[in-house]
Amino acid sequence: MTKNNAPELITFGCRLNTYESEVMRSHATNAGLNDAIIINTCAVTKEAERQARQSIRKLHREQPDKKIIVTGCSAQINPDMYADMEEVSRVIGNDIKLDASTWKNMDGARVLVNDIMSVMETASHLIEGFEGRTRAFVQVQNGCDHRCTFCIIPYGRGNSRSVPIGEIVKQVRVLVEQGYNEIVFTGVDVTSYGPDLPGNPTFGQMIRRVLALVPELARLRLSSLDPVEIDDDLWHLIAEEPRLMPHLHMSLQAGDDMVLKRMKRRHLRQDAIDMAKRARDLRPDIAFGADIIAGFPTETDAMFENTLSIIEECDLIYCHIFPYSERDGTPAAKMPQVPHQLRKERAAKLREAGDKQLHKFLINQLNKEHKVIVEKNNFGRTENFSPIRLVGDNAQGSIVLTTALSVDKNVLITAI
Repeated sequence: MTKNNAPELITFGCRLNTYESEVMRSHATNAGLNDAIIINTCAVTKEAERQARQSIRKLHREQPDKKIIVTGCSAQINPDMYADMEEVSRVIGNDIKLDASTWKNMDGARVLVNDIMSVMETASHLIEGFEGRTRAFVQVQNGCDHRCTFCIIPYGRGNSRSVPIGEIVKQVRVLVEQGYNEIVFTGVDVTSYGPDLPGNPTFGQMIRRVLALVPELARLRLSSLDPVEIDDDLWHLIAEEPRLMPHLHMSLQAGDDMVLKRMKRRHLRQDAIDMAKRARDLRPDIAFGADIIAGFPTETDAMFENTLSIIEECDLIYCHIFPYSERDGTPAAKMPQVPHQLRKERAAKLREAGDKQLHKFLINQLNKEHKVIVEKNNFGRTENFSPIRLVGDNAQGSIVLTTALSVDKNVLITAI
């Protein structure tokens, strides 16, 4: 729901950034910053940072009278990189970008970045709507207590903090009242939810409470899950709760045990295979996505083949593949590196394997009825997140019942 006086907001990176951008849009609009462009950066890869800097320069050339405000993980980790850009008016850290008072006072220091590790809690930020009407994101957790050797994100997000269940319920209820049929629970490490809250609720217990207290919520999705961190309550919900969508995204990263150990991941190859099998036994229509890094330091051909084969073994449908990107300050950056070209070649092979799994999965969806949530231009997603092209006049955000008749370029084609 864009307002005429709303600032322009450019978002890079994850679903959590998408959520936070809407919070900032609301605060900046209320503060009257219609002459500003806000860049919400990502620090996962060097490419994400390059794209952010390129976007800043382009926007300044096209709109030289606008103030450019930079925030997000990259700005938190490396504020000087953006402060040194003459196009940038202000740099704001991750801990204060969601505070309304930050946007009301634009006359202070040019760089406002604090020690993110000192932040002890994550507040809920009520949003009455998102720019798109299809689905809304709700932050349930922020930060990460783990230190994977490739990851810089804890230094941009801080340690793990959970949003109290009552605040999550309040946020979901507001969004449902605004007409949203699908909510996505997001965070940096959502399966670590709860130990910092009274009573130590688990992630699954929180979800169960929210679904019970907001019975009007039609569909709930979850962001990335660690394969060995799914608690008993969440397993019960996967088996028994139809409002929890049959679509899980695995924070996998690799399919070789040695690589996983060098990454300091919490799971091994068999853990991921076991998770996928257990979920499918409980819910046969479930679909899996996964994040996978290609060309991690020390990765041999044999190690890569283990990662390549796990796509088929786990029947991973929606693969997010990233060539490994060195991040200064991480242990992996000091390990023996795989040549850049080989990383790209391995990433291409992984994407090809993922596309084949997706195509097989979509073929299996033909001649079946699907409940589809409508996105823009009559495009939508089934309950298991299959991309689907609709016909007819369908309101964005509505849920329609349809049958898939064919597949074109890995998209289901339907008639209503």
